[in-house]
Amino acid sequence: MRGQRCCVMSWRDLVYMLLVVVGIVLFLYVANYYNPVVGWAGVGMIFAGFVAEVIQKIYAFVSKRKGV
Repeated sequence: MRGQRCCVMSWRDLVYMLLVVVGIVLFLYVANYYNPVVGWAGVGMIFAGFVAEVIQKIYAFVSKRKGV
């Protein structure tokens, strides 16, 4: 068990997760108190985080399958 880490995340996964979290905060908090346009930017960030994660997983699957 020595040398193995239980929860390893790549830096890309961490960036996508933080993008979604910041988007949720912008949507829920900032849009209600400051500016609704910022809330819509938060919705866009949430969507972009999920789409980027899916594209990365598809690319990894296809490149692994082709042997590239």
